[in-house]
Amino acid sequence: MLNVMAMTKWLAGALLVAAVSTTAVAHNHGKKKDIVDIAAGDDQFSTLVTAVQAADLVDTLKSDGPFTVFAPTNEAFAALPDGVLASLMMPENKSKLQAVLTYHVLGSKVMSSDIAGKQLSTATVQGEEVAIDATDGVKVGGANVVAADIKASNGVIHVIDAVILPPSMQ
Repeated sequence: MLNVMAMTKWLAGALLVAAVSTTAVAHNHGKKKDIVDIAAGDDQFSTLVTAVQAADLVDTLKSDGPFTVFAPTNEAFAALPDGVLASLMMPENKSKLQAVLTYHVLGSKVMSSDIAGKQLSTATVQGEEVAIDATDGVKVGGANVVAADIKASNGVIHVIDAVILPPSMQ
């Protein structure tokens, strides 16, 4: 009788583990999160996520990519001069907001190891070039990369401490 009870408990535990594992795989479809999902799941990017939504860029950043996103934190957005963010978020300034946000995106996946020790200028999805200096830490358009290589299913995120503006908007 004891063996039957032990076997029943073991079987019930095994079924529970299997059910939880199957649910977890089904929920994530066995894939890593994309760039938007990662940003939406991290409170330090709530302003960025709101801006991406306002600019109608969610579908773009959820697509296959690959992308490299230099993601400003909420503190980076808060450091913009008074009124700049509010102005960019106005519906009539949607194209300007899109330009600012897509200036933070490269149309390829660039890991920090790919650029270590280099200085370069590369085209952004917005179309203008951004300067990257990885000779002493990493700076992108003057902003410091404060966390690098956050891998997503459709690219990589590098966290930056400032919002960078395209040269045409400076």
